[in-house]
Amino acid sequence: MTASLRTLRLSLVCGAIAGLAAPTVHAERADRDKPVNLEAARVTVDDVKKVHVFEGNVVLTQGTLVIRTERLVVTQDAEGFQKGVATGGADGLASFRQKREGKNEYVDGRAERIEYDSRGEKAEFFNRAHVRSGVDEVQGHYISYDGKTEQYLVTAVPGAAQNSAQGRVRATILPKSAKAAATPETPAR
Repeated sequence: MTASLRTLRLSLVCGAIAGLAAPTVHAERADRDKPVNLEAARVTVDDVKKVHVFEGNVVLTQGTLVIRTERLVVTQDAEGFQKGVATGGADGLASFRQKREGKNEYVDGRAERIEYDSRGEKAEFFNRAHVRSGVDEVQGHYISYDGKTEQYLVTAVPGAAQNSAQGRVRATILPKSAKAAATPETPAR
């Protein structure tokens, strides 16, 4: 397959995935005004550089946002916005969960590494990435999820053969009739 056909196929898949949610539906807006709470077995704090390292069964919560991981490095910029890099966890995967605005649905994700930027409300999932929004699911090597627009970008493993399992992006998108019948609430991971 030529590079232009692969790019076109990826663009079509990404376009379909970006259409998973209605454009007026967003991540829970009240979350950004809530305090960030962190639990861990150990924490290292560098107040000068504004870097906090949490290790050992780490749980970050901010409203409906929950990140579970083995190690979390949180940095804060001059304006007070935080960026977190979560690595490891159950089965070597960190997890992310956040309620969708105006819906009784959640966005759940997991990957070997998750980077979350509170300023842009963007989560990036690296390696063995899997995100479920309501009852729809996407899987790939890398997933970028924009909480403001609820748009996704999903890519396969770089350099993998296109016909191999690693060289493919996977998506399950249920028709609206099936979504209405499905239970929107899913248990936390």
